[in-house]
Amino acid sequence: MGPLVVPALRQRLPWMKPFQRLQVILQHVNMSRPADSSAEVLLEKKGCAAVITLNRPKVLNVLNVSMIRQIYPQLKKWEQDPEIFLILIKGTGGKAFCAGGDIRVITEAGRAGDRLTQDFFREEYILNNAVGTCQKPYVALIDGITMRGGVGLSVHGHFRVATEKTVFAMPETAIGLFPDVGGGYFLPRLPGKIGYFLALTGFRLKGRDVQRAGIATHFIEAEKVAALEKDLTELKSPSKGNVADLLDSYHMKCKLDQEKEFILGEHMDKINSLFSARSVEELIQNLKRDGSPFALRQLETIAKMSPTSLKMTLRQLREGASLSLQDVLTMEYRLSQSCMRGHDFYEGVRAVIIDKDQSPKWKPATLEEVTDEFLDSCFQSLGSSDLRLQ
Repeated sequence: MGPLVVPALRQRLPWMKPFQRLQVILQHVNMSRPADSSAEVLLEKKGCAAVITLNRPKVLNVLNVSMIRQIYPQLKKWEQDPEIFLILIKGTGGKAFCAGGDIRVITEAGRAGDRLTQDFFREEYILNNAVGTCQKPYVALIDGITMRGGVGLSVHGHFRVATEKTVFAMPETAIGLFPDVGGGYFLPRLPGKIGYFLALTGFRLKGRDVQRAGIATHFIEAEKVAALEKDLTELKSPSKGNVADLLDSYHMKCKLDQEKEFILGEHMDKINSLFSARSVEELIQNLKRDGSPFALRQLETIAKMSPTSLKMTLRQLREGASLSLQDVLTMEYRLSQSCMRGHDFYEGVRAVIIDKDQSPKWKPATLEEVTDEFLDSCFQSLGSSDLRLQ
């Protein structure tokens, strides 16, 4: 901040006591400083936009509770700021937008009986709802790995821009969890039964296929992301339509992988029929009966997943298909707490993320042992501990 600014501020604030005046001046000085490059999340104003940068590149920008606690209040403030016309979120490092929530920390907290297992999911879902209800155009640049918690920070916003480096997946059934962060809302609303397929198998979509599946709204080359961000921030008092027009123009000019067929295109008829099953047992019968190489691959994948997670996920999506985002997040908070009390989440994280032996010992070990009564208990209200959304 230049030497002329402080006297100017002092003149504008004559009615304040010296100490108050000093506080205001210091606040302006802090706002003028470049963002702290070591911070886990950077929150800045750039032109007409507010920019959220997830800044943990060494761990693929995974989301922790302190990041959530910085992003949420700032997002709500920006929503009311007349100088902000759009909100943009991105990740650093070139590999990931956000690879998920900080599962290791949550696992350690659960084993220690720490309340972080309640606070993290509660605050993450409140942030997901803030994204979904944001009054200003919300643009997520999902360049790189976008999974689990990263999906919750992006998919509920108005615009999601994928690149050839985008890798999308909801692989929670492999770690004894379920596709949360509003997965019960957006997955069943994807075309046909593709959302059910993605949720139960954890299948990875890459590049332009993320847009073709309906998860991203636009697709551009990774090398154009910086130019797009600059053009977005330089818009003059843009409306949502102006933002859409700019994104559309980038999308239309992008010819990369245009000639490639959608990876699931030839399988969509099978996905729509096989994954219409009303139970996981029925789905497995469908896949066995079909017997095609595609069906048998899905059978092999599903056999590795937590039986509890599979049943929980199918019911979550079937119920979520007709619920509001807020009701879905309330339901998912109940499910998250059931998983925190159970066995499979800790065992799944051990097998897939910590020990990496890929040999989880699920309890119960079979679908038949996961009873309807148990499932009912997972979906029950937590009373005064239920998620409350403003």
